[in-house]
Amino acid sequence: MKGYFALAIAIIAEVFGTTMLKLSAGFTNLLPSIGLVVGMALSFYFLTMTLKTIPLSTAYAIWAGVGTAITALLGVILWNDPFNMLSGIGLIMVIGGVVLLNLSKSPAKSSNTSQS
Repeated sequence: MKGYFALAIAIIAEVFGTTMLKLSAGFTNLLPSIGLVVGMALSFYFLTMTLKTIPLSTAYAIWAGVGTAITALLGVILWNDPFNMLSGIGLIMVIGGVVLLNLSKSPAKSSNTSQS
């Protein structure tokens, strides 16, 4: 469970950093630019902590998929980014893909050990 907590923090930090990317206007606004760097640094730090307990394929898929979905929704809410039925279907597919990837993982240990 500790890994998923770190993953949640990594996602929040990544969404924050990406939001600051928009507000930084190409690194011309100082505070959002600092927020961008701090957000992304925290995101990668907590993603690294996540990898101690969650497989890379699972952690990265959740981080990228959920981060993308939240960022897209924030774009619609904060900046009136275009959103239509295809956008909605795409977001549902991203979330569905993350769910399916997690369901496909067996509780047994992966076969990282070599047989002699």
